[in-house]
Amino acid sequence: MFPQFDSRNPFYKSPFGAVEEGTTVHFRILLPRDLRCSQAELAVKYDYSYDWIFVKLFWTGAFDNDTGIWECDFTPKEMGLYWYSFKLQTAEGTRFIVPADVDRKSSIERSPGRSWQITAYKKGFKTPDWPVGGVMYQIFPDRFNFSGEEKEIKRTDLKIQQDWYQCPDWMPNEHGEITNTDFFKGDLKGITQKLPYLKDLGVSCIYLNPICEAYSNHRYDTGNYDAVDPMLGTMEDFEELCAEAKKLDIRVINDGVFSHTGADSIYFNRSGRYGEGGAYRDQNSPYSSWYNFHHWPDHYNSWWGFYTLPEVNENDPAYNEYINGEKGVVRNYMRKGNSGWRLDVADELPDEFLENLRKAVKAQDPEGIVIGEVWEDASNKESYGARRRFLLGEQLDSVMNYVFRNAILDFVRGVDAKYVMDQIMSVVENYPKPVLRVLMNLLSTHDTERAITVMAGEPLNGRDRWWQANQKLTPEQRSRGIKLMKMAAAIQYTLPGFPCVYYGDEAGMEGYRDPFNRACYPWGREDKDLIQWHKELGELRRSCETLWDSNFVNVYSQGRLLSYLRTTADEGLFCAFNSGFSDIVIDIPACFTSGYGKPVLGTRVEGGKLVVPSLGCAIMVSRREYGNK
Repeated sequence: MFPQFDSRNPFYKSPFGAVEEGTTVHFRILLPRDLRCSQAELAVKYDYSYDWIFVKLFWTGAFDNDTGIWECDFTPKEMGLYWYSFKLQTAEGTRFIVPADVDRKSSIERSPGRSWQITAYKKGFKTPDWPVGGVMYQIFPDRFNFSGEEKEIKRTDLKIQQDWYQCPDWMPNEHGEITNTDFFKGDLKGITQKLPYLKDLGVSCIYLNPICEAYSNHRYDTGNYDAVDPMLGTMEDFEELCAEAKKLDIRVINDGVFSHTGADSIYFNRSGRYGEGGAYRDQNSPYSSWYNFHHWPDHYNSWWGFYTLPEVNENDPAYNEYINGEKGVVRNYMRKGNSGWRLDVADELPDEFLENLRKAVKAQDPEGIVIGEVWEDASNKESYGARRRFLLGEQLDSVMNYVFRNAILDFVRGVDAKYVMDQIMSVVENYPKPVLRVLMNLLSTHDTERAITVMAGEPLNGRDRWWQANQKLTPEQRSRGIKLMKMAAAIQYTLPGFPCVYYGDEAGMEGYRDPFNRACYPWGREDKDLIQWHKELGELRRSCETLWDSNFVNVYSQGRLLSYLRTTADEGLFCAFNSGFSDIVIDIPACFTSGYGKPVLGTRVEGGKLVVPSLGCAIMVSRREYGNK
């Protein structure tokens, strides 16, 4: 039985997914004759309006003996979200076609209740071309590589770890505080030394966690935006990293921490490290307007209640000029060689600030990229008491794609593929096409457990740091984890977007949450086979244009089998993944037979069938040129 409506099927809605403002969208619904529908209307509500718009659908013919076809057009004239369902006048009264579960797609109900979403984005919205077809690599600077060059550090409130391979400090100090002040001496020159390794891995972009002067090892407590932390080196070292990376066609982007500063900073200066200035010590400080004091100096707004991270008023003119002005932080680092910014807690930054930051980036370099940290569906996220406009063309180019991460990890852990594909398709449907092509697809970050630990280890389930510190994968778990990591990475590299590898994931690094996910890269102790797999995936992305910017089609996703197509006019990629414990044998899609399809990455074809191995994948490339051989 066909559904009344399926928003992801172009028979029912065309074009599929998000559209530019001013684009006409064609709708088609199927209604059973025994419903005796006398009138059908498309019911649409613009997100910023209280009123509904009703557009009549017209009966256009029979679909079969029992079903009629009704059609209409609608044009979203302004950028924003539009919510829609279908209102019917039937022999039994008013009914509504609304979204249903994954299997049914839609249902006929007595009240509207739920709606589908159309994202209408700014006409002409364009995102950078350079990420397309590449691979991003996230580096936590203190833990990637030490150049061997000792620094003259005057601080005494820190601990230098002598063993590169030991676990980071995790126990509270004698005051019960976790200070994050142990350092392993990783530095910018150390990253520059490893550029050939990253190039071999297929990396085309390095994303650096914060490098500005700060007093914790994570450096999200900015002390001075205008200076590189002396533990990492100098601004000249940063410029050299960017310049040397550019020679290898590798870009560098920085982590922008603009919702708060450190209390221990030149701007706030609670501890007096910077003399007598700063908003905490001087109410006449030029930085005072940046902060919101309830009772100066001790009562002020802070990020999530951490007194060490005073919040800033991002729309304060002085702060906005300091960050986004012509001579501001954003453009200055771009002049030094970076190619854009990843924005920490982007959903806590006001719209006006984000728009100003985007203008600053694009004024310096139209191909500069702006990526936001948003954990949910960024197309319909609400914060600051309103719907956010992240992806409409005036703020972000891309977001950290935690939705895909959750879907991938769900699949490898045994969740039915139909629910996994539903998560994936929600993003493909809701996100503008310019965003989809540069989505930052990740499996691990500095804020999450390592992917291999999530997939093969014991669930965290709120367990404390003592338990986390003493957990390692057993040999059996690790063996299985490597297989799962390969499968997860293959999905990550072939979904729409731009895969981002968290340093060491490709080497098999384990670890629960901070600080156990922030250990040092295991130079000399890497899993060579897993690294080789990532190199092959990187080469596939480089050579297969289908992965650069193409259509995405669900083929068959149910149970333990997930499969999809990426297609362009001249090339196709078929990907199948098996999270089960026995091989699955499937038919090869028609466009990959008769010599047009080529198995890659060790994929097996036996007896004209495609073998999808247990806890593994099968991938085929189809090009017209193959059929001529």
